Amino acid sequence: MTENPQLTALLAACHWIGDKGWCPATGGNMSVRLDERQCLVTESGKDKGSLSATDFLRVDIADNHVPSGRTPSAETGLHTLLYRLSAHIGAVLHTHSVNATVLSRVERGDALVLQGYEMQKSLAGQRSHLDSVAIPIFDNDQDIPRLAARVAAYAEATPLQYGFLVRGHGLYCWGSQVVEARRHLEGLEFLFQCELQRRLLEAK
Repeated sequence: MTENPQLTALLAACHWIGDKGWCPATGGNMSVRLDERQCLVTESGKDKGSLSATDFLRVDIADNHVPSGRTPSAETGLHTLLYRLSAHIGAVLHTHSVNATVLSRVERGDALVLQGYEMQKSLAGQRSHLDSVAIPIFDNDQDIPRLAARVAAYAEATPLQYGFLVRGHGLYCWGSQVVEARRHLEGLEFLFQCELQRRLLEAK
């Protein structure tokens, strides 16, 4: 399993995420696509900052079946949904940072709109700070199939890009490969921190 360069890159990203404190207390989950049929998803209850290759489980994208019989993340269904929605998605990162969690609650609308930040260009296809980037927000739900169905219904009308927030929970973001998913995560986290600080200053 360690010969897979995408898994090696994902392990490095997980350790980096752990160092950032974006997945405290074994929170979060990560995955990488193997092919059109399977992906690797983090096993449930693992500290994301100290993962090894054996902590990733093969999961069937079509039905979430785990051939090994071990227990993947409880939110595996959101990862497999994203892989089904777009063949372009090759890696998914789900984090629980303070900025993402708080902003998802402060923003009462159904999307967090970012505009005016140069760092928007860290997101694939963004060329100017003058454009606006809308990150959808979905209300949290412990019923993952039901949450996944809401995300799927949204995606039918509006293609998902970069990531989405789950209210009071955290961020899901992705990319064509791990390196792009990691760049999107870092860019979005910077933007979230800026936006939260801007709102705090304006409220004074």
